[in-house]
Amino acid sequence: MPTTTSTTNASPRRAGDPAPDLLGITSAHRVMLADLLRLSDLAAAVRDRDVICTPGRARAISRYVELLCDSIHHHHTIEDAVLWPVILAAAGDHVDLSELIEDHAALAPRLDQLRARAAAFRLSMGDRHIAGLMAVELTELAAWVTEHINDEEMEVFPLITEHVSVADWATVEKAARAGRMSFDAPRVVAVMTDDERAVSAQHTGIGQRVLLAGLTLLHRRRERAVFGRRGVSR
Repeated sequence: MPTTTSTTNASPRRAGDPAPDLLGITSAHRVMLADLLRLSDLAAAVRDRDVICTPGRARAISRYVELLCDSIHHHHTIEDAVLWPVILAAAGDHVDLSELIEDHAALAPRLDQLRARAAAFRLSMGDRHIAGLMAVELTELAAWVTEHINDEEMEVFPLITEHVSVADWATVEKAARAGRMSFDAPRVVAVMTDDERAVSAQHTGIGQRVLLAGLTLLHRRRERAVFGRRGVSR
């Protein structure tokens, strides 16, 4: 496979420098899989009539699926456009990320298909047959994403901690957050452990914490519309 090259300016991590904190990306991976699985369970429950799906709930489910697809697409776009060049600039062009890049390209049509299925579910006002098809696609996507994340964390995380500076990692995380706070931030915090949230709070200003609290309230309302009260807690 061809080796990807980069001209990004980066300052490789020097021996003795602190390593980047990967809590953010780890949590993003965690919530991505959690949402795919619980949406799959919900769609299957609608199919089996274990959940009564009103037109309003069908719209909420459809919108959540679309937002999740957008979030996954954004995550992988940032990896392609920002993270991979940073890694290559810091670790050297001999690093081969082509399999992960090809994975991202293969993911795009899967996300498009799921968006189309969610739109059909909304237009049908919660059709059970469409819910069943959506459950299958969500389950298959969860399995695909699980394998991709396992490969990525095994291959890429050691490169980041060994070669990427804290300053360059901050650039990657800033790009990942851009325009995604309202949906992604409360979801990511929700899947953290108490200890992880405490560590994250140490690096968050008071203004950001207030904003996050407001976004969390709005997101819980969105979750109740989709999953019901019992499905909000993870």
